[in-house]
Amino acid sequence: MEKFLALIEENLNIDLVSIIISNPRQAGEIMKMKIRPVLIKEQLYYQVESFTKKQAFHKNLKKKELITVMKDYVQQYKQIQMLTKTKTIHGLISKKGKVTVKIKNIGGKQKTLSHNRKKQYILEEGKKVSFLIDLGVMTRDGKIVRTKYDKFRQINRFLEFIEDILPNLPKDREVSIIDFGCGKSYLTFAMYYYLKELKGYDVRIIGLDLKEDVIRHCNELRTKYGFDKLDFYVGNIENFEGVDQVDMVVTLHACDTATDYALYKAIRWNASVILSVPCCQHELNMQMHNAEMSPIMDYGILKERMAALATDGLRGKLLEMEGYKTQILEFIDMEHTPKNLLIRAVKDGQKAKSQTSGYRQCVRLLGVEPTLERLLWKGEAEREIG
Repeated sequence: MEKFLALIEENLNIDLVSIIISNPRQAGEIMKMKIRPVLIKEQLYYQVESFTKKQAFHKNLKKKELITVMKDYVQQYKQIQMLTKTKTIHGLISKKGKVTVKIKNIGGKQKTLSHNRKKQYILEEGKKVSFLIDLGVMTRDGKIVRTKYDKFRQINRFLEFIEDILPNLPKDREVSIIDFGCGKSYLTFAMYYYLKELKGYDVRIIGLDLKEDVIRHCNELRTKYGFDKLDFYVGNIENFEGVDQVDMVVTLHACDTATDYALYKAIRWNASVILSVPCCQHELNMQMHNAEMSPIMDYGILKERMAALATDGLRGKLLEMEGYKTQILEFIDMEHTPKNLLIRAVKDGQKAKSQTSGYRQCVRLLGVEPTLERLLWKGEAEREIG
């Protein structure tokens, strides 16, 4: 065991590509971990990505901190695999703590460590993209504007989520996508460019926002780029009735209950995919009451955070009950914005009615009635009466 830990420590350097820790010894929330080196402000850190069945979490550790936690990981997991630029190290840990190690030498190309690693991005730095230039993210020679790196990373992170759900989009017909609350449409343009230009999908995307000047500018850029199946309209989420069928609904930072109306629309359209980044979850904060939870609810900032988490958790369960396989994932690192959760829901047709009892218990405990519940269940009641 000690020799294996020493071997791990020896390879924690700039030549490390990744560490995969899997096969937990006891059932628990964390199923697998992936560790990779990153440069943050020219300092070497190790990003630990932990996976549960439905979520992924990130934290950045210095070398000494990682060595400390690795001692626990070696005891808690049965398998650890390290990949460096020159070799693979595969460790199998027995119940009694005996480690069987296999080392294999490999060839490999030099990799850059920066958070902004060129090869890790779908839209690459150095390759000019017109809409990124016009939106101020990229210079005319393809370099990323220093103050826009967070936006550049956010765009690419979003496209990674799109890449994951490609098997759920049809390739034999036009794909219809609605982007509610599109704003300046960084991600809308990126989504169209990626699906249409890079992946060859026949897509029609509609962006919707309340700001007339923003929509006018987006349409001007759409015309400039020749994106003939990308249209922007002024309007709100609640009242939009411009389409009959939608394959994917995107809603990014739609404020408070606007997210609920977008999710409701997506469910009613029977959309195959929903990608939603909620924002400003005020509704449940105003409703929540439970005397037994006063140690949390008596403090405004704690109640606000709890309400935000409860809002998205309940939304996730309602989506599951409507036949969507739902995950709540980290969109971008907490260091960039606290509004960093993304709800990804993919239609699988299996309505999780078994979740109904637990859902009802939770809303009773909190003393709340979420907008999405009201929209869905009131609609069902009206259909039954009719």
